Amino acid sequence: MLRRDRPTSSPVTAPEAVEATAEPVTVTVARDVRADQREAFERWAADVLGLAAGFPGNLGTSLLRPGPGSTRYHLVYRFADGESLARWERSAERRAALARVEHLTDSVDYARVAGLDSFFTALTPARPGPRWKLTVLTTAAVFVITLAFQLLVTPHVASWPLPARLLLSAVVVVVLLGHVVMPRLTRWFAPWLRRR
Repeated sequence: MLRRDRPTSSPVTAPEAVEATAEPVTVTVARDVRADQREAFERWAADVLGLAAGFPGNLGTSLLRPGPGSTRYHLVYRFADGESLARWERSAERRAALARVEHLTDSVDYARVAGLDSFFTALTPARPGPRWKLTVLTTAAVFVITLAFQLLVTPHVASWPLPARLLLSAVVVVVLLGHVVMPRLTRWFAPWLRRR
């Protein structure tokens, strides 16, 4: 994970290591919002998340509001790869959006996670939840995908050599897990995953 703590006037862009990543990348931007600016910040957040969602390679966005006694909002962006993220982070639209938010917040914290770890970043940036809950959710997802593959695909490729069948199964499981199933499951089960 790459993390940057900076004042709001110093926008962060994807470093070369992240830009070269071919796996999904999740960015979490945590902002401490001034108490009298929450309504304005939420309007700004809706605008900027909408802009990011329209960029090529975006896999989803979300806003996590602060809990009791906190002023920290989390904006979460997920992109298909580091290059897509870099295009967003270097865009004129993002620069203009950042210029509009400076007077609303006091500090900002950027975190980036690539690959399988990024499945859970959209939940709670500091800690997604107990490991056993993440394991249960992932196991359930793999089970459902594998079962569907066995019922729907295996009968049609029964004549293939075993290594070819296993390779096809692995590709289907990993692609569906990373791009379809886990992003949705982590949104749907976010309250359960966060609950202590």
